[in-house]
Amino acid sequence: MLTQNPTDNFLLYALANEYKNAGDLTQAIAGYRHLMSVNPDYVASYYHCGQTLEAAGDAKAAAATYDTGIEVARRIGDMHALSELQGVRDLLD
Repeated sequence: MLTQNPTDNFLLYALANEYKNAGDLTQAIAGYRHLMSVNPDYVASYYHCGQTLEAAGDAKAAAATYDTGIEVARRIGDMHALSELQGVRDLLD
């Protein structure tokens, strides 16, 4: 399906989640980052990428990812995502 539509947000997100669920954190992070480059407003990718970075032991990159996601959520007016991102970001401090 990605061959036919390589920029489909849902497919890219689902693939990154599958990598995460399979324990391939490196591929999951790459997938979330690719999705963020294709659609920077797909705010869920920041939360899940940050969570995956934390699981991989990279709290600094996770914090930066959450911070960017917070900016995006504010800009697009997604208060639910903003609250979730701020909550996980606060836990890192």
